[in-house]
Formats: sequence, C-alpha cells, structure tokens
Amino acid sequence: MSAYTNSRELILEILLQITRDGEYSHIALKNALDQYQYLDKKERAFITRAVNGTLERMIELDYILDQFSKVKVGKMKPVIRTILRSGVYQMKYMDSVPNSAVCNESVKLAVKKGFTNLRGFVNGVLRNISRNLEDIRYPSEEDKVYHLSVRYSLPEWLLKQWLAQYDEASARRMAEEFLKEKPVTVRFNPERISKKELIQMLEAEDVCVKEDETFPCALHLSGYDHLSGLLSFRQGYYQVQDISSMQVAEWAEVQKDDYVIDVCAAPGGKALHMAECLKGSGHVEARDLTEYKVGLIRENIMRSGLTNIEALRWDALQPDERVIGKADIVIADLPCSGLGVLGKKPDLRYKMTREAQKELAALQRDILAVVSGYVKPGGKLLYSTCTVNREENEENAGWIQEHCEGFRLIREKQTLPGRDAGDGFYLAMFRKEGS
Repeated sequence: MSAYTNSRELILEILLQITRDGEYSHIALKNALDQYQYLDKKERAFITRAVNGTLERMIELDYILDQFSKVKVGKMKPVIRTILRSGVYQMKYMDSVPNSAVCNESVKLAVKKGFTNLRGFVNGVLRNISRNLEDIRYPSEEDKVYHLSVRYSLPEWLLKQWLAQYDEASARRMAEEFLKEKPVTVRFNPERISKKELIQMLEAEDVCVKEDETFPCALHLSGYDHLSGLLSFRQGYYQVQDISSMQVAEWAEVQKDDYVIDVCAAPGGKALHMAECLKGSGHVEARDLTEYKVGLIRENIMRSGLTNIEALRWDALQPDERVIGKADIVIADLPCSGLGVLGKKPDLRYKMTREAQKELAALQRDILAVVSGYVKPGGKLLYSTCTVNREENEENAGWIQEHCEGFRLIREKQTLPGRDAGDGFYLAMFRKEGS
C-alpha cells in the first residue's frame, strides 16, 4: 500500500468524523495526528492541508460535483461523497499531486471501503472534472449572495448577515482572509527568555519565525511539524495566542497584587498573560466548565512555570458567593459563534446557525449577569468574543450597561479579518463605579 493511499485513507476517516459524526475539525485532526506520530513531516502536512482545505471549500466543491455528477451530492453515500470532495479539492488546489494520481487513489479507496460497484462512478466523475477544471461555470455576480457563497464556501444566511452588518468590501475581505493559510501566532514571556534567544532556538529547531510589527512579545511560526515536538514549546517559553486576544491584558493594565478571575479561560492564554503581567504578585483564577478544559489550562500553567495562577472547575452560570465584589479584574471571554476564527476552525461555517447564534447571545447575557457581580467597586470587566456578529458583541455591550448596575463602558474594539491584524475579535472594557 502506498504512502498516498495511507494518507488518503486517514484523510477520509478524519473528514467523516467531522462531516458525518459531528466532531470538531481541530479535535479530529489533532487526535489523528497524535495517533500517527510516526508519519513524516511532509505527509502530516499533506493530511492537514487536504482535510482543512476540503472543509474550507466544501460548498464550492459540492457545486462543482453537482455540475458533473448525475447523482447529486446530497444523494450520495457519505463515504463516496467525502472521497469525491477531497479528490476535487486536491485536483483544484494542490498542484503537487498529479490529477491522474488523485483519480486512481480515489478509486482504490472506494474499493477498499467496500464500494467496488461504484469504482466506475468515482473514476468517471473525477476524470470528467479533471478534464474541465479550467471551464467550471460559477454563479453570476448578479446574484450576489449565491455567487459569494459558492466562491468563498460560506452559507448564504451568514453572508446575508455580514452584508446587513458590514459593507460589501468588508464582507468580501473577511471571506477571502478565511481561505488563506496563516502561521501560528505565539506570545513569549520576556521574563523567561529574550526575543533574540528564542528566535535562535526556534530557528535551530527548523521553525520559520517572523516577528510581529505591533506586539513585541508576539511571533508568527510556520514550517514546523507539531508544537509538542519542539523543545522550546515544552519548556514553556511561549503560549499559542492570537494578537487580537493579547489586547485583553494590555487593556486591563493589571496592577501589583491584583486579583483576576477569568471565567471561561480554556486553554488559558489570556489568564497566563495576566499572570505574567503581575510579575509574581497577585493571583489569577482561570476557570472553566469541564475537567477536560481545566486540564488544558493546567497543562499550560505547568509549562509556563508561573506560580500566581491556578485552574478551577466552575460553571460560570453558577454564582460563587465567595468572590462577590472581590475581583479587581474579571475576564469574560465567553462561548460564542466563533465566526471570527473560521480560518482556524473551518467546520464552524457549517455547524453554526442563526438559531444557535441567538441562543449563544442569550447565554452570554446570562453569564454576564452572574460574573459581573464578582467585580469590586473601581474594578474592571473585560468582555470579549471571537466573532464578528454584532448581536453577540456591540449589542451585548449595550446590555451590560443597561442591566449590570454601575458599569460604564471605557472602550471597545471590533477587529475584522482582512482589515485588521489577527482574528475577528471583539473586546469591550467596563469599569464598575465606586472606589
């Protein structure tokens, strides 16, 4: 069995876990690559790109398949549909793989999975598309929403929402940005290692490093296999964190001995950043709902070597009477629709619905009603999401001022992919009246 066949079988299984079984893409991909750590760097990169790319372009891929297949995508068996989607993606967007190899290996995979009777169907559809890749007919731009939906593989309801909340140029920029491959952004602790030393260490580990122009402690990494394989990561010199969320600690302007509560903290980037800013003083409580999420925070705390931070399992909807009116700073980075990070979690564009958005906006208000009570007079509440939906962002910031007594909005910011650096991210900072 060839390496390509092994890789494609794994790609198929990962995609089925996501599209058929409902697993989140980043979890399914991580679990598979952790299980097959013996795969070489090039093969792991191929698997990652094929999985994420197929998900990113799935609406476009289905549109193409429907032009060349008598059996429409919605009527296909899940295994065959997934083989064809991945095959079309590889032919159209992965130049390193010959189209003939894609067709042949896709047929072999269909046979191996028990669909010998459909080998001719798979072969015929993919070879027909291969011959006509340059002549694909796309929807007319006169039907703006449908055209954008197919071109950028975004659901029509979402594009309608963006076009209602933002101008067309912003919507297009976001859509384009989510399809671009990007490096991983990390924040390093200058108290533990200098930028120069860390860059030298990373380059010695064959990592491509780019400094960030805005945040001195941010670096953009690419070209590595997996982070856990890097000694620099295991030694806790840096944490994965987007530059947009680094603003939380910057805005907070934490003071010596401050008591900070991060109510939905996993995996802990913002809480760790606050603990670093405290330089050994004060105390940070990083909370989350499940043992799994708290475990992720604890892993990052252990790597960091910080001693003024702890992880605690707590349901943010349940009031904690012990801390009412005691926190200098409360960070409320709450569960949201995640539409600002579609480039990192491409399956969210298909999982999220308008109804789910409304439920999340209501959940955010329920949590805010509880955790705002932890802020002491004169203290700060930082509310943030990784989405670009105004109902979850600006409208909820207005709700805080109306329903959480004593809070005054100090500043707010919405970053948009393609317009601003970093993820789509909303941040609002409030101060509680009193002293």
